[in-house]
Amino acid sequence: MVVYHMDLSSSKFLLGSQFSQLAMVFLIVLVVFLFTEPVISQSNDHAINTNIPIHSFCGSIAPLNPNFFKNRNATLAEIRTKLLNEGVVYATAQDLTAGDSVYAAAQCRNYVSRDECVACFDAGVSILVKCKKGNGAYVVFDNCFIRYEDFSNFYNNPNVVQDGIGTPYSPCGNQSASQPIATFQQVVDGLLKDIRDATPKSSNLYVALTRKIASDNATMYAIGQCPGINKTACQSCMNDAYEKLNGCLPNTEGRYFDMGCFARYSNTPFFNDNQTTDITSVLKGNSSKVPIIAGTVVGLVLLFTILVIWLLYRQRKKAKETQEAADLKGAVHYNYKDLQLATNYFGEENILGRGGFGEVFKATLDDKNVVAVKKLQLHHARVKEEFENEVKLISHVHHRNLLRLLGWSSEGSDLFLVLEYMPNGSLDRFLWGSRRGTLDWNQRYEIIFGIARGLAHLHNEFHFKIIHRDIKSNNIMLTDDFKPKIADFGLARFLPEDETHVSTKFAGTLGYTAPEYALHGILSDKVDTYSFGVVVLEIISGRRSTDVKSDISSSDYLLEHAWKSYENKLHLNFIDGALMNLNQNQQEHMMKIIEIALLCTQSPASKRPTMSEVVLMLQDGQSLGTRELTRPTYVHNQERRIHIGSIKRSIAADNVSKILNE
Repeated sequence: MVVYHMDLSSSKFLLGSQFSQLAMVFLIVLVVFLFTEPVISQSNDHAINTNIPIHSFCGSIAPLNPNFFKNRNATLAEIRTKLLNEGVVYATAQDLTAGDSVYAAAQCRNYVSRDECVACFDAGVSILVKCKKGNGAYVVFDNCFIRYEDFSNFYNNPNVVQDGIGTPYSPCGNQSASQPIATFQQVVDGLLKDIRDATPKSSNLYVALTRKIASDNATMYAIGQCPGINKTACQSCMNDAYEKLNGCLPNTEGRYFDMGCFARYSNTPFFNDNQTTDITSVLKGNSSKVPIIAGTVVGLVLLFTILVIWLLYRQRKKAKETQEAADLKGAVHYNYKDLQLATNYFGEENILGRGGFGEVFKATLDDKNVVAVKKLQLHHARVKEEFENEVKLISHVHHRNLLRLLGWSSEGSDLFLVLEYMPNGSLDRFLWGSRRGTLDWNQRYEIIFGIARGLAHLHNEFHFKIIHRDIKSNNIMLTDDFKPKIADFGLARFLPEDETHVSTKFAGTLGYTAPEYALHGILSDKVDTYSFGVVVLEIISGRRSTDVKSDISSSDYLLEHAWKSYENKLHLNFIDGALMNLNQNQQEHMMKIIEIALLCTQSPASKRPTMSEVVLMLQDGQSLGTRELTRPTYVHNQERRIHIGSIKRSIAADNVSKILNE
């Protein structure tokens, strides 16, 4: 196996790189410094903490997919964010996007400040991004080390070897002690033994010590540190470190690096004197019986306290698990690897669509069940919490016009929803996509009516008021017999029964979003009513809400075109050309539906009907009653009103419930 080592002290490394690679490195480093907290390197009067690499490695096995390096850079950026937190000296991260797994870890020495830690990390990243051959690499500095791989074993097993990575590295200094050699070796040997024995026994697997050499009035400095492993592995690694460093004597400096530990001694201070560790109790203990008895009593009290806390914790955990089981009743938990196989490792050929929250893949489970797998992309720390809320929410919602949740999965940074598969895809495909013009009027009316019933169920028939916030044509899925099912209501927020609106961060789609929500963040169920009205106009016209209707005299968006056509009684000019052969009854029916859609787009929101009222309006034989229809806000500043109907309608509440649940 060929192992490629980067000689970081030689200019040949840079000369051998391609210009395009250097340009990419420059861009990545520039982005890191522009989009993260600025870090100012702090000097240390007692140390030379320059970030000069002492060892590095770049693997020789080239990754099969270019996404590997994209994932690597994202993972390193996540680690940097963690290291910016005060007190964090060890961090891991992973990115498994598109099946290209990247696992990374970074360790700073405990004696460095946060700014020194991040500065060292940045120096390491600037080196690692140059590694374009291997699927694993690392770089070691005195202040830190960074490593990434396509496997995670090295987190807990530092001795794992793949593609040559894992070989210990132990450089010795090139200057011999000036004081009596025997005295120097005796003092430093005792220092190294203490480091070896105390590091695995310390609470944080880190020890920093000093020793005076009286004959020369000198001080020796040493540390031992085990990043992210257990005490047993730390002890094994520190035993090796001791043997190697002892072999450096009588030189005044030595280092030992392995994936499991780092150890160093030097006659030059590299940490402050007040940063040393008291190892007296760790190594020697106390022979007095009084402390032993006192310690025993304290230990028993502590044990009893821990037992009580553990019992309470178990009780609460069991109650929580019971509640979560109830929350997720009906939704199956799928294994991540099963979803990988079912989607052919999330291959491009299985992508059904891409939305604001992630990609949707076609999957075949158990070689027969066809489902849709929605892969959610992590953008911030709250995504997992939102995902769990989505699962708990939609696992309870069952309605013929709402897309059903079949299962879910949560694996590391990958979050999935397993949903019903809709063979006809989304509605927009039939309005302006590949199957444009194939829907007749009866099919379009049934789609409109089904969307209305689904929204009314979300607003009124569930124990929470669920507001979708993003109703649009590509969020309406169609069954094989063209029945609509509303998708992507998992990002909805709950509206308490006693509130009429809440202010929240905008999360809709411009062109479908009500003015009060888009401009002021005011969210109510009337926001969905507005979006429904826009979708109805799209279904009737076969045009996108943001498309411009162009002719010699005007350039109108969909909503304005609908209003002008209705106002001038030229509604036939508005409808889809594929629907021109309508009889008189169908034309009158469509005119009524246009009126309902325009009612839904009124402003202010109080002028809009509820979705329960819309369902009743859509029923055959139902009158719209006496209403004042106002020009929609987005169309023109001049307000115009048209009075429709003359008979006041009365609707019984039980009639509403009956229609909604048919």
